[in-house]
Amino acid sequence: MAKSGLEVLKERGFIQQCTDMDALESLMNKEQVTLYAGVDPTGPSLHVGHMVPLFAMHHLQKAGHRPIAVVGGGTSMIGDPSGKSDMRKMLTLEQIQANSASIKDQLGCILDFTDDKALMVNNYDWLGPLNYIEFLRDIGIHFSVNRMLSFESYKQRLERGLNFIEFNYQLLQSYDFLKLHQDYGCKLQMGGDDQWGNIVSGIELIRRVEGSEAQAIGLTFPLVTRADGKKMGKTEKGAVFLDPEMFSPYEFFQYWRNVADADVGKFLKFFTFLEIEEIAELEALEGAEINKAKERLAYEQTKIIHGEEEANKALEAAKAAFSVVGGAADKDAIPSVEIAAADLEAGIGIMDLFAKTGLCASKGEARRLVQQGGARVNEEQIKDINAVVGSDAVKDGEIMLKAGKKRYFRVVVK
Repeated sequence: MAKSGLEVLKERGFIQQCTDMDALESLMNKEQVTLYAGVDPTGPSLHVGHMVPLFAMHHLQKAGHRPIAVVGGGTSMIGDPSGKSDMRKMLTLEQIQANSASIKDQLGCILDFTDDKALMVNNYDWLGPLNYIEFLRDIGIHFSVNRMLSFESYKQRLERGLNFIEFNYQLLQSYDFLKLHQDYGCKLQMGGDDQWGNIVSGIELIRRVEGSEAQAIGLTFPLVTRADGKKMGKTEKGAVFLDPEMFSPYEFFQYWRNVADADVGKFLKFFTFLEIEEIAELEALEGAEINKAKERLAYEQTKIIHGEEEANKALEAAKAAFSVVGGAADKDAIPSVEIAAADLEAGIGIMDLFAKTGLCASKGEARRLVQQGGARVNEEQIKDINAVVGSDAVKDGEIMLKAGKKRYFRVVVK
């Protein structure tokens, strides 16, 4: 017998809190449930930190329910204080609309939008035309300031200063749930656990406007962190973006390939479509064998986001980078930069060379890498910050740089 969508979410560790689990289980057993999660387009690409709600919606869609992906073109103009220590940078309407358009294809990597199996909407469509006075009269009247300040997201920000424009965010997100409930019959809102206050407020608004019998349920996911306690999806270069122009498929593959041993099982459950039984087998691997599980995680995640061809190229490139064997074609997916042969004749300082690549964001970072013994040129460790790399380092038309144990970069000499 096929598992229900909620059973899949439970066994994969997606569920943190639910406003009424019994009611949600009963509802999902009786009918197709329309549900939603939103993402604010504050940048031109989604990043790894956005993906947990999207994968949860995938599993529920596979179980027969209908997801709505809400692109927050309207709420992005305000900024959500939840889980933030500072006010979000304000974007122009034009920037937000451009960002909204660019992330639509990325959502389609995880959700199936064919034949209205899932919907994608932009909340600017209903938030943009709002009359502020009417909104306060019709919607604001249902909100208690005391109640709003009781939520943890606002309490944390009050200590540092909460801008009035941010204070409105909860009203707008609540209005989103009401609007989706009225227009699409949406009965479930999902989000990260830092969204709990906003989700509960949306449920309360629906019941005040539509009546106490209106069905509206909230479900939150755990905030995913790495085993070292750091935020998920961050690297030396910054966020792990889904856009291949901002974060190459090879780098994307390497991010997942290099996760801590303790994170492999959790990430396989959250970020792949593998069956739970296969994940259990991979999770049980120990010692050097755990690298097979990491490689599978990296391959599956890269295939979902960038396609099978890019996943295969990244896998081949990774194997080539770790082996003395392998033709140049195998290395094509490794990030590279071109340097003129003439520039190498006079020599390039080691810090300048590493700073030209994606391995180091600055000369200062390159200096620290060299001083700490993490810089290698063609597998030779470089410890002298004044070292100069010249033409003699070129092998088969390129120089292979390495930062730390696993990060590679090709310098192609023309």
